Amino acid sequence: MRLLGGCFYNLGMSVGTSLGFDVARVAEGGGRRGRLELPHGVVETPVFMPVGTVASVKAVEQGVLEEIGAGGAGAQIILANTYHLYLRPGHELVRRMGGVHRFMSWERPMLTDSGGFQVFSLSKLRKITPEGVEFRSHLDGSKHFFSPEHSMDVQMALGADVMMVFDECVETPATWERTRESMGLTHAWAQRSKDHFELHKESVPWFETLGGRTQSLFGIVQGGMYADLRKESAERLVAMDFPGYAIGGLAVGEPREVTREMIARTLEHLPQDKPRYVMGVGYPDEIVEYAKMGVDMMDCVLPTRAGRHGLVFAREDGKVVRMNIKRKEYAEDQGPIDAACGCMVCRRYSRAYLRHLFVAGEALSATLNSVHNLAFYLDTMSRVRGELAVGV
Repeated sequence: MRLLGGCFYNLGMSVGTSLGFDVARVAEGGGRRGRLELPHGVVETPVFMPVGTVASVKAVEQGVLEEIGAGGAGAQIILANTYHLYLRPGHELVRRMGGVHRFMSWERPMLTDSGGFQVFSLSKLRKITPEGVEFRSHLDGSKHFFSPEHSMDVQMALGADVMMVFDECVETPATWERTRESMGLTHAWAQRSKDHFELHKESVPWFETLGGRTQSLFGIVQGGMYADLRKESAERLVAMDFPGYAIGGLAVGEPREVTREMIARTLEHLPQDKPRYVMGVGYPDEIVEYAKMGVDMMDCVLPTRAGRHGLVFAREDGKVVRMNIKRKEYAEDQGPIDAACGCMVCRRYSRAYLRHLFVAGEALSATLNSVHNLAFYLDTMSRVRGELAVGV
């Protein structure tokens, strides 16, 4: 990596991976304007990644995902969920169908999480040991076991561009001792994940079809709400030399100022020439704040989940507002959700019509609200990239 005129340049692909990352400019507050190269395409960063839990961004068709947002550029990269796809339809079926990209007809980059957070969410249905996690399916109660090696096998079968190590997300609140114990398990599992991935990454079908380019595996920093543990976790993972790093275990009930502090304290210890990903955040104003701190990648289910419940986002006087579309005050409102928004929903439909769809229980309500919210998030991040490019 070279530093030229206040800008970082990472030259070429990361050694031993199929990931390239260039940081074209670093702003005064730490925000970075970058470019992430993956087997299925280039991603301009900082980027917001819509969540497609079961190989589907809820209520939004793939063709629409490719077109929403500023200039019709669409979502650059989306997520799929290892735990859910393992249970249904099964990773081996997805492998036989040609991998998750072909299965869901999505030709752009994808990321899969490890299943760790979902297992964490099953607190009453799981048993954790140093070997892995035994859990019962939330679908039918059947018993399953996830180890770091098995998580890697499932994610390699799915074939997304970026995979995540298997980790444990500690509950909030948790004592320092409990958090450090959990963090130690995460570090051990990260090394096992990496060892297994390195041994088998060239044996999956996608290696040949992508011209010898493999998937990439990111580490996940844990440490709960303790700055010293976040530092230790970051340093341990950096020593393992992953091509990218995620900050996990946040947005699980802690105050927003604590989330911000943990992100800031963790970023201090992560390499500047590798992508940084904060998992599971947040509201539009939060993703702007974190991007300007130096976060390159973020994801959240909020745009579609909020849309399904009638909550849509708009900008008024330069500030983000949350609008509950089912309120009676919108019953005869002929304006769009956001007069400054150019998305396909705001160009065509009124607040009154969107309220009617929600109150009537029409399925189209979830689709239109979700499309607008996703476009709002993608446009927000496009604006941030533009500001970072010129040093605002």
